[in-house]
Amino acid sequence: MNFFASLPYLVLIPLAVGFGTQLVKGLIETHGRLTLQAVDSYGGMPSTHTAITISLVTVIGLDQGLRSPVFSIAIITAIIVIRDAIGFRRYLGSHGQALNLMVKELPAAEQGHFRRFQERLGHTPLEAFIGAIVGFCCSAVLYLALLPWIEPVRWY
Repeated sequence: MNFFASLPYLVLIPLAVGFGTQLVKGLIETHGRLTLQAVDSYGGMPSTHTAITISLVTVIGLDQGLRSPVFSIAIITAIIVIRDAIGFRRYLGSHGQALNLMVKELPAAEQGHFRRFQERLGHTPLEAFIGAIVGFCCSAVLYLALLPWIEPVRWY
């Protein structure tokens, strides 16, 4: 069996989990009135970045095994993405908040020269944790539901 035969579900399951997580986040943010802006937003509960990366780790682990090199790469990538979402992107959000406060202090005529910076870019550890649970559970269920039609690819 060739690698490309397994590629669709290894890609499609995490994408489906990510899309579903982003829709749920949009519904949570708008209290049930879904908008395109809410679906395209950063930050919030649950973390879609975390859900997608943990979903990828899960399907690779189930498909390739926990000792495969691809699983190791997926774990390292997930750690980097989650760390970035919790740390660096939250830090950037606080900068956006400070810049928006500084622009507010300018005379009204000067304020129009600056666009409003996004203040919520990252995630709290709880939002990332919930994203990880969603990513793991949804991808495990999807993978196991599709298992009768999946032929695992072995790298050895």
